[in-house]
Amino acid sequence: MIYCIWKYISIFTKINADYKSPMQEDQLIKKVLDGDGRAQKAFYQKFAPKMYGVALRFARDRDEANDILQEGFVKVFTYLSSYKGSGSLEGWIRRTVVNTAINYYKKNAKHQSYSDLDTVMIFEKSQDVSALDQMSASELLEHINKLPDGYRTVFNLNIIDGYTHKEIGEMLDISENTSKSQLSRARAYLQKRIVRK
Repeated sequence: MIYCIWKYISIFTKINADYKSPMQEDQLIKKVLDGDGRAQKAFYQKFAPKMYGVALRFARDRDEANDILQEGFVKVFTYLSSYKGSGSLEGWIRRTVVNTAINYYKKNAKHQSYSDLDTVMIFEKSQDVSALDQMSASELLEHINKLPDGYRTVFNLNIIDGYTHKEIGEMLDISENTSKSQLSRARAYLQKRIVRK
């Protein structure tokens, strides 16, 4: 069972809730690596809201997103010393959370039935964009979250995160063609649900 990230942090440090001094990223990283609990809290508060959005895109529900986020931040804090400053810190954290989500998917995929992946029919692309235009971001996210796991993962990695089908295949241990097929089916599945709305 994954505990709240603050329980994890508090085991190792004392957290002072009124620590609010702004500092540069490199100073914040140094303090986090030195075990400063207030810096760890500031670090988490700075990056967790955006990373929760990333986790939510891969998860079936909010509980699963929380698990991915917590596991992701445990890895971030564990491996922060390996961040060398090349590229943005936020990008490094995002990749860690995405990789955590992929590992979560792989771990749970062994215990799930894939019949829903094979039985979803491919529908012709809809020309009705008015339904999409009238949909809020939260409604669209809700539809994406209802995709079967494989479709949702490939859709997020390709459409949202910009990975190629070759990269997705390597990440998920599937062929490039399977990645393309799942993306096509995910789009058809979403179009059907959006038009039906």
